[in-house]
Formats: sequence, C-alpha cells, structure tokens
Amino acid sequence: MLDPAQLAARNPVGTHVTVGKGLVSGALASADELGCEAFQVFCGNPRGWALSAGKPAEDAAFRAATAERGTRVFVHAPYLVNLGSPTPLTYERSVASVAHNLRRAAEIGAEGVVVHTGSYVAADDTSERYDAALRQVREGLLPLLETLDAAGEDAPWLLLEPTAGQGRSLCAGVDDLAAYLDALDHHPRVGICLDTCHVFAAGAPLDEPGGAAATLDHLVEVAGPGRLRLVHANDSMDVRGAFKDRHQSIGNGHIGIEPFLELFAHPATEGVPFVAETPGSREVGGDVQVLQELRAKALA
Repeated sequence: MLDPAQLAARNPVGTHVTVGKGLVSGALASADELGCEAFQVFCGNPRGWALSAGKPAEDAAFRAATAERGTRVFVHAPYLVNLGSPTPLTYERSVASVAHNLRRAAEIGAEGVVVHTGSYVAADDTSERYDAALRQVREGLLPLLETLDAAGEDAPWLLLEPTAGQGRSLCAGVDDLAAYLDALDHHPRVGICLDTCHVFAAGAPLDEPGGAAATLDHLVEVAGPGRLRLVHANDSMDVRGAFKDRHQSIGNGHIGIEPFLELFAHPATEGVPFVAETPGSREVGGDVQVLQELRAKALA
C-alpha cells in the first residue's frame, strides 16, 4: 500500500486556480489552501489575445516556492487559440499566443502548456479544408517545437487537449490524435492532456465497466507510451456522445465515480497529474479532496 507521499508522487491532484493577486499571493496561496499537489493557471486573459508580460521577481519567487513544495504546475493557453482557423489574423494570433505561453511556462517553471486542438471552421465539411487546417497546425507549431528542442530537457511540453467534438473539430476522439501527431512528426515534446469530459462527449465509453481503462489502452496504442502528461478530471453534465463541453463535479455527472478509479489504477497514468476544472473544485473539501480519496482507494 502506498503512503500519502507515494500517492501524491504517482498522481498529483489539484485544480485550475485563478491568479488574482499574483502568482504567489493569488494562485499559489489558493493551491496551498486547497491542498493541491499540482495545479493549472492562465498566464493572461483566457478570452483575449493580449500577451501579458510577467514580472521577473514574481516569476522567480513562484518557481522557487513550487519547486520547494514539489508542486507541479501547468499553463492553459487562451480559449481563443485555433490553429486550424481559415482566418489569417486568428491563425497568426493563435501561433503568437502559443509561443508566448510556452515562454511564460518556462519563466514560471511550469512543465507544460495545454492547447486546445481547434477546429477547421469550414462552411462545408470538406477533406480539403481539414487537410489545409492540419498543414496550418504543422507550419505553426513545428518551429515552436524546435525552440523547445534548443531549450533542452527543462523546456515545457506542448500538451494537446482534444475537444468535445462540437463543430468541426480537428481532434476530438482518441482516434483523431493519429493525424494530429502525424502532422507534428510525433515530436518528442508533444504530449496529451486528456480531458475526461471532452473524450466522453466525443463518444468514449467511460461510463461502461472497463471503458475508462480501454480508452487509455487505445490512447497508448494511438499516441504511443509516455505521451499522456496530464488528465483534466471532469465529470459531464451530458450523456456520452453529446458533443457538449459542460463539466460537472466528480460523481455528480454522467461519467460517475468508477471510471476515475480505473483511470487512477491504469499503468498509463503513472506519474500523471489529475487537475479538476469542475464546479466547486476551487472550494475547500471539493473535488480536489474527492479525487485524492478516489486515488487512495484505486491504489490501495
């Protein structure tokens, strides 16, 4: 049986926190209050294009404090980012935003930047537009990945987060990852952020006995071992295959409790943090504690 430190090392648990007063006095203070072993932040306005500069002294204090605690930190790119957009300005801003957030992640000591995989926003569902969108992904991200190569092992990961399948998604279900990773030459600094609500909305049978484990098996088969770097642990307000991205607190949605036990117990999640983005996950005694209790049960 694993002791508390070993449980936290195998699967650090936390939530998305707001920066508010600052990285240290806001984000880190909130994470400490909630008992987070990992957490996620935005490095700017999540619904805007402004590239907010950091404060070197604050960045250094945050890096030191999280390193001292052993807390793992992730950055989420703004929601507006869409590397498959046919609108040149949106595409250019998206590339610039991902580049900026990778720089900010390095500055604050975060280990990865979560980026939604986007959509191809075509008036008609044509393979030509889909192919063109994947070429844009390649042309926009490969140069950024080359800069990560130059930065060495301490560089943050680029974490692809498949969407819930709404609209004309470039990547929603696990199978869609194959073409996306092909477009990026399976670059070694590209990882996967698996959002449980998204993959369920896209049709993954998480609500069936063994369905969560089978989904992870398939993810490893498609993406390769070691690609899964983060789990967004969210229940769903909607039924499987609804293509709706509406998060619910753990155990109070259509996914339920048992799938999270399967996810914690699976070999593919060893060393992978679970970060909640659910209603009430930023409340003391909320989903951070629920996930920690499920982790202990799954790994007993």
